[in-house]
Amino acid sequence: MDQEFLHRWFSHTGDLVAEHIDDPNGCVRLYFISSMADAKVVYSELIPKLREIDQDRLNIDHVERHLGASAGNRIYNQTDAVMHMLQGSIYIQIKDAPYGISVPSNGTAGRNIQAPEIETVVLGPQIAFVEELNVNISIIRKYMISPHLFHERLIVGSRIPVEISFLYIEGTADPENVNTVRQRIETLEVDSGLDSTILAQYIADNEKSLFPTLQQTERPDRVVHGLMQGQIAILVQGSPFALLGPTTLLQFFQSPDDYYLRWSLATFNRIMRLFAMILSLVLTPIYVAALTFHYEMIPADLLLSLAESRSRVPLPPLWEAVLMELIIELLREAGARLPTKVGQTIGIVGGIVIGQAIVQAGFTSNILIIIVALGALSSFIAPSYMIGSTIRVIRFPMILLAGFLGLLGIVVGFSFLATHLLRQTSLGRPYLYPIYPVRLTDWKDGFIRAPLSSLSQRIRFLGPAKHRRFHPANAKVKRDIDE
Repeated sequence: MDQEFLHRWFSHTGDLVAEHIDDPNGCVRLYFISSMADAKVVYSELIPKLREIDQDRLNIDHVERHLGASAGNRIYNQTDAVMHMLQGSIYIQIKDAPYGISVPSNGTAGRNIQAPEIETVVLGPQIAFVEELNVNISIIRKYMISPHLFHERLIVGSRIPVEISFLYIEGTADPENVNTVRQRIETLEVDSGLDSTILAQYIADNEKSLFPTLQQTERPDRVVHGLMQGQIAILVQGSPFALLGPTTLLQFFQSPDDYYLRWSLATFNRIMRLFAMILSLVLTPIYVAALTFHYEMIPADLLLSLAESRSRVPLPPLWEAVLMELIIELLREAGARLPTKVGQTIGIVGGIVIGQAIVQAGFTSNILIIIVALGALSSFIAPSYMIGSTIRVIRFPMILLAGFLGLLGIVVGFSFLATHLLRQTSLGRPYLYPIYPVRLTDWKDGFIRAPLSSLSQRIRFLGPAKHRRFHPANAKVKRDIDE
């Protein structure tokens, strides 16, 4: 290869560094990008080792043996040399050699492994993914020491290539799901880099839907559990979130903590999350519908309290509820965007001060503040941030339907919602499974979490090649030490 091609490729940048060995012909040159590679590797390791080689024997074979390089480090074309350097490697070029050598330096700055921040951990490993792809894969492999864990790498992006990896357990994951993921990633035509959250929108079955069809998680234990069930994990270079698919709606209300708790506590938590989702969707719409069309539904004692509370409110129930929901969303968004300590202060103090001021000014009633606060609190119970955001958005059209059509509007809203969910798929699999199609045997790890000894079968929704995880009879055997 032409020794000047790197200068042409990087003529626009000032952080390209070129070094050469002090020999008469200058036949050995080292190239690296100072902002990506570790210069100490060049000046403390590579150059001293190269100078130890006899100048008369300074050829590509001796350099490889002396540096301990393998065939995997060989670079045969200019594009590969550029890509390796952009990833932080050091490129060694020898005059008249048929190929060059790439030496990784691990010089790029990265974040240390920390506890999850978005998906908080009550019980379980206190570890989360980081932005470095190889580190994330190594975390998964430490949890799953198995030769059956398959790992495939793909490059996406015509102008700014990004490395994408997807993992699955051979013999457990459905080959059809694996081929679907591989095909959707390979056929992507994008020119810029991707994040896992952006990739999820590209490869989703229906990118226009409000409902996420791929799980996004920063917890390795969730990924490991999904892999063992037959799901496929997708990781992207530069993203601290992994994708899991195919998935169902119920799985967004499940947490890895459910498997660390006793089955009765885990079942209670799952039912509570589902109840909170329904409560968040219907609580404010029912208030609007009852006050607008259905006064007869309200008990007499409560009706008197409502009438007294709303005696100074100039707005009709519909716009009163919309106003309060918008204020709650503004406080939530402000709390999320501001620094942590300031955001907590805005969320707590701002909510109290604004709520009290609105009531005293007569723009809303005390009862509606309680109802809106309960609805917002219920939407935060979902373990997945994406599904919680979806619930909060859906609440607005439900309120409008209740304000214009009463209880009939709520029924219409749920009918449209059910129809939409029945049509949804995740990597070609039904999104409402096991509700539809009905599979009662999979409800024991859906609506509830049965005892672990009862979960001997993998979820059939994933189409696993091996349905049985272990023999249920052996799992229930309890032997004493003297038996």
